[in-house]
Amino acid sequence: MSLPGRVSLEAAWILHRRPYRDSSEIVDLITLDHGRISAVSRGSRSRRRKVPLEPFQPIHASWAGKGELVTLTGAEPRGAGLRATGRRLMSMFYVNELLLRLTEKQDHQPDIFRLYESTIRGVAEAPHEAAWLRNFESGLLNVLGYGLSLDTDTEGNAVQANTYYHYRLEEGPQRVIDERGGPLTVSGETLLAIKAGSYDGPEQLGEARRLLTAAMDLYLGGRPLKTRQVLNAMRSRSSRTRVLAK
Repeated sequence: MSLPGRVSLEAAWILHRRPYRDSSEIVDLITLDHGRISAVSRGSRSRRRKVPLEPFQPIHASWAGKGELVTLTGAEPRGAGLRATGRRLMSMFYVNELLLRLTEKQDHQPDIFRLYESTIRGVAEAPHEAAWLRNFESGLLNVLGYGLSLDTDTEGNAVQANTYYHYRLEEGPQRVIDERGGPLTVSGETLLAIKAGSYDGPEQLGEARRLLTAAMDLYLGGRPLKTRQVLNAMRSRSSRTRVLAK
């Protein structure tokens, strides 16, 4: 989708920023009507801005230009920026990294913007951020056209909650007799929970994470996510701490 020459006061979130030349920055945004864009913020590293160009800041963005890199001409606050620490903060960066890696620039996808906006607030502020992450992963796959088959197995039968399935990526769930069938063996209960976006405890969330991680990896082309590596290290450290505390 080509951008018009000028856009004013577009609803946006800041995903990432990085230095550019001597005093400028490149800011990656997810926007409501123009998808993901990269914009040069000229001189922003050498002056204090009224609106900080930080990740997790909702803004109204204005820019000029066409092509892969436009010029940011204005940024006005659209509410308070989100704040978090520890694993919750890293989970928010994980959501941003998925968007940066899996979405195309300037691709009009308002559903992705709305999914991102609800997710990032949920991860920052709501209890049980893991459920928000799983719903984001599943929702993003759906919007991108890679949605998982969750309520029908490979033979066309309805998924049963009390049955186990081996999930074949890009095909669907195949019923198995032995629940120890492999790393992508999940319960029908978990498949239906992913479909409903509602989870009953950590075991379901763990199964959902394994399945959705495998699906994401398929479309990431095997390139590892930096934030996932950090999150895995944090989970391992937390597990060791709980064991030592017993």
